[in-house]
Amino acid sequence: MNILDFLWSAFLVFAFVAYLMILFSIIADLFRDRALGGFYKSLWIIFLIVVPYITAFVYLIARGRGMAVRQYEAASRQHEEAGAYIREMAQSGPAHEIAQAKSLLESQAITADEFDRLKEKALA
Repeated sequence: MNILDFLWSAFLVFAFVAYLMILFSIIADLFRDRALGGFYKSLWIIFLIVVPYITAFVYLIARGRGMAVRQYEAASRQHEEAGAYIREMAQSGPAHEIAQAKSLLESQAITADEFDRLKEKALA
């Protein structure tokens, strides 16, 4: 096997991996798009199986801008959810539990003994 055969094989492997990445991106975008109906989604999938390269290029040309918008929206939504989760977890520590128990004690919803038990439980 000479060097040209090796380079050609390496190029073919690279092209196949790049195509798979594009294919998975297209399929993920199809399922992410809520505006596109199920019939059209199935047509895109069928054409991706029957005529894969041409369909992938047509999809990227016709719907590429929408893909970027949907990807940005998904990333923004995920970022907001992560921030909300972090804020929620930051508020659920022992200090927050003691503050809640203190407000219950001040409103006379619990007794001093119950407050002490809640405080010990939060610090444990």
